[in-house]
Amino acid sequence: MAESVELPSRLAILPFRNKVLLPGAIIRIRCTSPSSVKLVEQELWQREEKGLIGVLPVRDSEAVLVGSVLSPGMGNDSGERSLKAPTETLPDSHKQDGKNQQELIHWHDRGVAARALHLSRGVEKPSGRVTYIVVLEGLCRFSVQDLSARGTYYVARISRLDMTKAELEQAEHDPDLISLSRQFKATAMELISVLEQKQKTVGRTKVLLETVPVHRLADIFVASFEISFEEQLSMLDSVDLKVRLSKATELVERHLQSIRVAEKITQKVEGQLSKSQKEFLLRQQMRAIKEELGDNDDDEDDLVALERKMQSAGMPPNIWKHAQRELRRLRKMQPQQPGYSSSRGYLELLADLPWQKVSEENELDLRAAKERLDSDHYGLVKVKQRIIEYLAVRKLKPDARGPVLCFVGPPGVGKTSLASSIAAALNRKFVRISLGGVKDEADIRGHRRTYIGSMPGRLIDGLKRVAVSNPVMLLDEIDKTGSDVRGDPASALLEVLDPEQNKTFNDHYLNVPFDLSKVIFVATANRIQPIPPPLLDRMEVIELPGYTPEEKLKIAMKHLIPRVLDQHGLSSDYLQIPEDIVKLVIQRYTREAGVRNLERSLAALARDAAVKVAGQETIQLSKGVNPIAAPLLDTRLSDGAEVEMEVIPMGVNGNEISNALRSTSALVVDEAMLEKVLGPPRFDDRETAERVATPGVSVGLVWTSFGGEVQFVEATTMVGKGDLHLTGQLGDVIKESAQIALTWVRARAADLKLASPNEINLLENRDIHIHFPAGAVPKDGPSAGVTLVTSLVSLFSQRKVRADTAMTGEMTLRGLVLPVGGIKDKVLAAHRYGIKRVILPERNLKDLVEVPPAILSGMEILLAKRMEDVLEQAFEDGCPWKHRRSKL
Repeated sequence: MAESVELPSRLAILPFRNKVLLPGAIIRIRCTSPSSVKLVEQELWQREEKGLIGVLPVRDSEAVLVGSVLSPGMGNDSGERSLKAPTETLPDSHKQDGKNQQELIHWHDRGVAARALHLSRGVEKPSGRVTYIVVLEGLCRFSVQDLSARGTYYVARISRLDMTKAELEQAEHDPDLISLSRQFKATAMELISVLEQKQKTVGRTKVLLETVPVHRLADIFVASFEISFEEQLSMLDSVDLKVRLSKATELVERHLQSIRVAEKITQKVEGQLSKSQKEFLLRQQMRAIKEELGDNDDDEDDLVALERKMQSAGMPPNIWKHAQRELRRLRKMQPQQPGYSSSRGYLELLADLPWQKVSEENELDLRAAKERLDSDHYGLVKVKQRIIEYLAVRKLKPDARGPVLCFVGPPGVGKTSLASSIAAALNRKFVRISLGGVKDEADIRGHRRTYIGSMPGRLIDGLKRVAVSNPVMLLDEIDKTGSDVRGDPASALLEVLDPEQNKTFNDHYLNVPFDLSKVIFVATANRIQPIPPPLLDRMEVIELPGYTPEEKLKIAMKHLIPRVLDQHGLSSDYLQIPEDIVKLVIQRYTREAGVRNLERSLAALARDAAVKVAGQETIQLSKGVNPIAAPLLDTRLSDGAEVEMEVIPMGVNGNEISNALRSTSALVVDEAMLEKVLGPPRFDDRETAERVATPGVSVGLVWTSFGGEVQFVEATTMVGKGDLHLTGQLGDVIKESAQIALTWVRARAADLKLASPNEINLLENRDIHIHFPAGAVPKDGPSAGVTLVTSLVSLFSQRKVRADTAMTGEMTLRGLVLPVGGIKDKVLAAHRYGIKRVILPERNLKDLVEVPPAILSGMEILLAKRMEDVLEQAFEDGCPWKHRRSKL
């Protein structure tokens, strides 16, 4: 019996963190810390069955090594170090620094004496650390009078709290105690009878209830329940037997009620069970628990809200019926089923799509639209006129199925911004779909819902984002789609861009028709050639060839410079870029069709100015105050000297610093600063003259995806077997043009007086090498024929081609000059290079209408019908054979 145990006046203390050991309870612990191992060795292991220890509850937020909080050197003669009081926390002075932080420990003032029922000793490998497994039995309560430290563990002076044997015998006759005992036993017996139906081990508990005294039973029963730490402390503090029985009865009753609630939930679920899987049982139990707690099913509320959202989406009747079937199917599914999230995401997409919602269009004002286009874009007269025509038709017939505009041109000429200007003029929302690098047909049509991770195509997703069914949709970089085993996106766009078919566009994920006829599609591309002919047939191509230097100058002064200054936190008060400097940037640093490199060069100037403005060493304060240099100010501050300071007044609005901090003068860019920031000029007008200084070199004009370019063709001869060598990363078409050009020159060698009658074979004992410089750039196309012939004639005649002349055109084997494309781009490229004379095929005369008159007025355009006309204009004294004939 626990009450017959005699307690010593002092007990070694084993702290229990957030746990309480009650009298009569048995607990198994594993001791691993040095302090607890030392306590078990000295108080239990060495004393065998005579050892007793005290178990004292400890409350703290983090596990801390007990005993390490005491500072060394505080011991007394007995080898123990005293603490202030057992119920107080350790003072803040005992906290360690950040490397060894410790929390305050709250000692409870009451504990339980315990004895060891079982001890086992072990050694961990490979560390060699000694551990103990101890089975403890709670004996009786005690209160702590004084707490001190002995080595690494604690020792407490205690006084017993439990009633003595004589007091217990006297209390057994108390009527109130007898009533409480009967009530507790009845409740405990009811609990045991309920547990007997589920557990076969409660028979021993029933015997225990009949044999063990009531005051012991209260602690034993409560110790077997899962209760909070505060409730455990409350039972430990209940020294009075009546109070202890009352609390124990309350806890047993609560445990019994929880079992009854669980049985009620189980009975309710069993009536609803079918022969389904275990997962269904768990879901039904969860639902029954929510009903018992009065908590509604959130999933049902979400489905109701989803249905309400679907009703307000304005779906067509046939699609609404399809959505209702899908919703009924979703209601029968459980959230944990694999297809639940897929079905729900599908219905949410149906509810989010703009089936009937459109942007409210104001009455079109063509004058305002023209002003908007002029303010956003300089030049591009033909393009803007076509857009105004498009808007005029829509004003007269709003439901007209207009053509799909496709803006084709080099980068940086404003294709994407033109599409956004159309949307702004129509007061419609704008959505951009990037098609660059798209090779999967599912990006256009979507994935089928049978696949994991399926999603709608980019078109449907874009309409979901803008939430209207009539936006302006830009199909950007339509020429950069590809095809592989996953399908051909360009072919999928055929249905999208056909006004007769896109009323019933069928996305694979959506699986219902969606009307795209209200969408205004605009496409952009750098080149026409990669676009498949069927897709190109569905679009109206509008070419944006590029800007003239004069147009670039206007764009820079009106648009680029203000934008660059704003992006770099500057204004015209800090940086000014004159027109003549912008002209130098255009002529010497940026020979391109667009204006992106021009904007980058201006941004480099702005960054250099930003460094100078932000790092100004002096600031002008006010009259009569000398400016203080920043380095001097830093030095005086670092030396600890006093510095006189002046309060700088704020502006009227409280946000801007007054004019006292403004720079005295703006930074004006000059040629020296230009060369310092951008480096030496990349281009000059002498390049063409230097390149054609020797015979065998001619100047051609080519078209690339970046606009028109000047291409030099070099030819030379060497000892050989009559072979033709071609270099410069050339395509098949241009290789064939070189072979045709050589054949024509060899056939006309006698007529051109390139060889004597006895030396008809030009390639006898020599090879021809033709090279296109810039070998890293791929080259192909049918417009280099006349340039190749001119280069070969110059080589064989040893006469130089005129440095101010460039040419373009394809030729036949009989010497007929054929027309080519990209005339405006090529003429502009020649103008950028400073070339004054351009030889064009005669049949390209009609294309000169697109060239700005300002460019044509400064250039000489020469038309050629046959190859002899080209040679006549390419050389200084005319065609070589005429020159030779005049000498004879």
